[in-house]
Amino acid sequence: MQIRKGQDTDLAALVAFNQAMALETENIILDNDTLTKGVNTMLNSPEKGFYLVAEIDGEIAGSLMVTLEWSDWRATNYCWIQSVYILPQNRRQGIYAKLYQQVKAMAEEMGGAASFRLYVEHDNLRAQQTYKALGMEQSHYLMFEELAEGDASAE
Repeated sequence: MQIRKGQDTDLAALVAFNQAMALETENIILDNDTLTKGVNTMLNSPEKGFYLVAEIDGEIAGSLMVTLEWSDWRATNYCWIQSVYILPQNRRQGIYAKLYQQVKAMAEEMGGAASFRLYVEHDNLRAQQTYKALGMEQSHYLMFEELAEGDASAE
């Protein structure tokens, strides 16, 4: 298995993974044009963050996206892990663990991180077990949100 940063040639796979993840976890069909624009922007805007992909025999088996949030309280970044997707046939093989280890190593190279954070659906118990097994704990924060007018994609 090889873990590497996502690149332009991964666009189609990352779009497909995001589509599959949204449908599987939230029963949402994402607009393909908007999603493609979003993934492409991330791939070409390192200041926004980056994707990591896990390849097995030259095929992408899983991916995640990392965005950085500056903390004035800690004078360092929080690393937000998003858009996690592992192909169903590749789950329970430690792929997410290797991706997460790489996120932590990259954060260390960037000067460290205050913490590593992610969102997970309330009902996605299997993913929650994975995150707990890797040392993550449920945060004491609740999330509040107001959708921008006209944005039905994040319902």
